[in-house]
Amino acid sequence: MKPFTTLESSAAVLKIDNIDTDMIIPKQFLKTITRVGLGEKLFFEMRYIENDLSKKNPDFILNKSEFSNSKILIAGDNFGCGSSREHAPWSLADFGIFCVISTSFADIFYNNCFENGILPIILDQEKIDLLAKVASTGGNFKIDLENQTISAEGVEFKFDIDESKKTRLLKGLDSIGLTMEKMDSIKAFESKNQSLMF
Repeated sequence: MKPFTTLESSAAVLKIDNIDTDMIIPKQFLKTITRVGLGEKLFFEMRYIENDLSKKNPDFILNKSEFSNSKILIAGDNFGCGSSREHAPWSLADFGIFCVISTSFADIFYNNCFENGILPIILDQEKIDLLAKVASTGGNFKIDLENQTISAEGVEFKFDIDESKKTRLLKGLDSIGLTMEKMDSIKAFESKNQSLMF
C-alpha cells in the first residue's frame, strides 16, 4: 500500500444519500479476487447506459472530462452502506479515488478504506455543501493528512481522524503490514515458545 501524505486533485460530487456497496461495485463483478480492473466497473449502473461498458452515460459525473481523473469524491450521507464487500474500496482505488468526503460512512466500509489506502473524511453538511460548490467549478483541492486539512480555492477545513488510522495511512500499512512491523517480537516469542515446549 502506498503511503498517503498529501493528495491534490479536482473533486467529483456525487451527493446521493445511501450509496451502497452494490451501487459502488455490483455483485456480478465480485467473482475476482484481484484488485485490478474493478475501476472500470465502479458505479457501473450509473456510469453506463444499458449496462454496456461501451456506452458511457455522458451525464454521470465521472464521465465528464473535467472530473474523469478526480482522486477525491464528495458523496452523500451514509456512503458505503449495504453488504461488507471489500471490492467496493478496491474499485474506488483502482479507478484512482483515494479520498471520499461524506457526512457519514457505514462502519465496515469506513474501516475497509484504511485497509486499501483510501482516506474517508467525515464533515458536517454545511462544510460538505461549501466544498461541493467549490468542486462544481473545477476547483483544485489539497488534502494534507499530517495536518488534517482540506483546502480548496481559499477555503480550508480541519478534519478529525483516529490517530492510529492516520498513522497507518501515513506509513502505507494495512493489517498485514502492521503485523510485519512486529516481526522481530513475533520471532522472539515463537523462539521462546519453542524452547518451552521441549
